[in-house]
Amino acid sequence: MRKAEVLRNGELAGFLVERDDRTYTFEYDPLWWADPSKPSISLTLPKTNRKYESDHLFPFFCNMLSEGINREFQARLLKIDPHDLFGLLVATSGPDTIGAVTVKEIPK
Repeated sequence: MRKAEVLRNGELAGFLVERDDRTYTFEYDPLWWADPSKPSISLTLPKTNRKYESDHLFPFFCNMLSEGINREFQARLLKIDPHDLFGLLVATSGPDTIGAVTVKEIPK
């Protein structure tokens, strides 16, 4: 299992988890969820206190990844399997990401 913090403008908004069977969960941090001034990170992941579950990486996070030859180049450069979407996400969605959301892996 791998886990990552999802930050919006540098503030903890929630947690993304990849289970060993390559299924995924996303849930908002309780403090983020409880603050009415904090928005959802995506229209497809509305702010709620429930846990979202998926058989594949959520489209919002997939859209943060490079595609095609750029993804292959990044994977080769970072020595990550190009099909390891979670690994690529945490390796490439740091502070230089376009937009407000970044993803930071939580070490085991």
